[in-house]
Amino acid sequence: MQTSALRRSGGFSMIEVLVSLIIIAVGVLGMVALQSKAIPYTQDSVQRNTAIMLVDDLVDIIRTAGTCTTANNCIKPPQSSFPTAPGSCIPTPTDLSAQIACWAAQASRALPGVTATVLSNSFYICRSLVPGDSQTACGTSNTTNSEVEIQVAWTVKSSAECLDPNLVGTTCTYRIRTRLR
Repeated sequence: MQTSALRRSGGFSMIEVLVSLIIIAVGVLGMVALQSKAIPYTQDSVQRNTAIMLVDDLVDIIRTAGTCTTANNCIKPPQSSFPTAPGSCIPTPTDLSAQIACWAAQASRALPGVTATVLSNSFYICRSLVPGDSQTACGTSNTTNSEVEIQVAWTVKSSAECLDPNLVGTTCTYRIRTRLR
């Protein structure tokens, strides 16, 4: 009688303890894997949010000018440089070309890895008839049936840090098309 009472109150067996440890280890490993995936997604989200705010600022600059044409130095095709920024962007310059130059300087400071080469090659402000067609970007001067397309870019350390489906190397892009009127 005494031995059966001891068996019932004996506690956990070694097998039960090992099974519990395995379940806990699998749960902890799952949390670590989830954390390692969350960091790049968070970084991409922060950079995309910065790009969205910058493009929104640029659209406001262009809308105040009334139109975006080559004549007022608003169009910036791929593989070309932005206008040179004035000595100071405070207060905001009145000339559209200088405002866009100040915006480009701000964008290069706000987005990671933006160099003069990235600004020249991957940023553009264009009038285009076909969305996302970088081959014919800035291919029209028609201001009535075309939208302004703006693309900004930033550089990441590895392609895993960018959720861009159009990723080229380690340069992420954000592109928007908008009608000014």
